[in-house]
Amino acid sequence: MDKIAQLKQWIKESSRIVFFGGAGVSTESGIPDFRSTDGLYNQQYQYPPETILSHSFFIKNPEEFYKFYRNKMIAAGAKPNKAHLALVKLEQEGKLQAVITQNIDGLHQEAGSQNVLELHGCVKRNFCTRCGKSYDLQMVAESQRVPKCSCGGIVKPDVVLYEEGLDSQILEKSVYYISHADLLIVGGTSLTVYPAAGLVDYCRGRLALINKDATPLDGQADLVINGKIGEVLGEACSL
Repeated sequence: MDKIAQLKQWIKESSRIVFFGGAGVSTESGIPDFRSTDGLYNQQYQYPPETILSHSFFIKNPEEFYKFYRNKMIAAGAKPNKAHLALVKLEQEGKLQAVITQNIDGLHQEAGSQNVLELHGCVKRNFCTRCGKSYDLQMVAESQRVPKCSCGGIVKPDVVLYEEGLDSQILEKSVYYISHADLLIVGGTSLTVYPAAGLVDYCRGRLALINKDATPLDGQADLVINGKIGEVLGEACSL
């Protein structure tokens, strides 16, 4: 049995599937990842992306932060791809319990997924750092220089920047779903960013890894498929 056929069989046999995904899920929607040869971390800017996307840089230099953020992080025209649609199908069939994502683009919800745990937040939510008022993506995308609230406070994207901690409730829910899964499908992530990558250690069921490149956890997976996540999931879910 080939690997995709094996995954298809496991999906058929499973009733508590959890999907854990990273940037590779969104690259097929035209959103660049961070760590590939043409990813954001290998492009040249006045400051390294890790510096620009840090809490301290946002506080000290919000105008420079927003120049980079609007140019590289919003991806307003991106649409869900086969990977997102395959997960929606699994959820509608009652097989998929949760989508856990490191992505901030909101494409899982746009595709129709209902139970999405966003480890790193979402660009579509924004809030005033002074009064807490909420703003949509359009306000941030169309504002000049630094977006300001009606109260005068700076508006910040509801995304987890470097130096900021992950939401403890979302982490706890992620651990719960992964530890109760009979099949954990991990896709499009290098599994090098912690604490997110450490969530895989809570898996007690079958573990399937789908990624274009090798990951540090390939050795502990029950099935490793090297390929594009959209193509693999699309075929495995008969899209």
